Amino acid sequence: MPKNADELVALLDLERIDDNLFRGQQMPSSLPRVFGGQAAAQALVAATRTVDPAYVVHSLHSYFLQPGDPQAPTIYDVETLRDGRSFATRRVLARQHGRPIYALTASFQRDEDGFEHQEPMPAVVPPEEAVNARMVARELDPGRDTEGDVEWDVVDFRYVGSDGDGRLEPDPAHPARQRFWLRVSSPLPDDPAQHVAAFTYLSDVTLMGAALAPHGIRVGDPQTLVASLDHAVWFHRPFRADEWWLYDQVSPSASGGRGLVLARVFTQDGTLVASVAQEALIRPRGARG
Repeated sequence: MPKNADELVALLDLERIDDNLFRGQQMPSSLPRVFGGQAAAQALVAATRTVDPAYVVHSLHSYFLQPGDPQAPTIYDVETLRDGRSFATRRVLARQHGRPIYALTASFQRDEDGFEHQEPMPAVVPPEEAVNARMVARELDPGRDTEGDVEWDVVDFRYVGSDGDGRLEPDPAHPARQRFWLRVSSPLPDDPAQHVAAFTYLSDVTLMGAALAPHGIRVGDPQTLVASLDHAVWFHRPFRADEWWLYDQVSPSASGGRGLVLARVFTQDGTLVASVAQEALIRPRGARG
């Protein structure tokens, strides 16, 4: 896993092996399968490299089909679905060992003017007053193996709390809500496409915690199986992934062994820049399904 922005940029710099065909490499990782955010970000990079730079991604919708092998490279096969005057659409199938592991459809749009509105940003403590999430995890479970924590040095986490005041105790009125300040931990290049890809990578980091919180379970609990099923992102406005953004997450429902999380992304000045949705398998280990 990347430890800083340079390593993240390198991870997302795909090798072109043929027309519309790319290879994504892996980095050493303690995870048993390919991190979902990596598959999403690499697939988005592959799609972007087949589109005229005048078109900018505004949404992606995807499914995780099978666990990826963290020791094997991933092949991304891009299909052109549309090249219109305003929109371009690409479909990407990611394969390892000859089998599909991830499928993404991304839509790109030429810049244009239109109606403007957004929901206001919730009132929360600033990043400087929020809690260092990694340190809290170590304090809550001092006996756990922290070797894998270094892998996440690419991201700064600051826990805001479910009610926005930075307290660790969940808000009883909103137990399925969690909020974080996040950013890539070191500066990225100025290329907007790299910021979109870096954000897509990080967008899969904390989501399922909101679905687990009402049940008193933390992400990484060895008694619980969590696996992303799908992932969608809508990009509303440009922003930098290496500057603080608020990840305002809520889980409206969990049922049938699945949990749904919806999230809004705000920059520090209150601008709504993206929305994210994900459904994941959340199942006690040993349960049949």
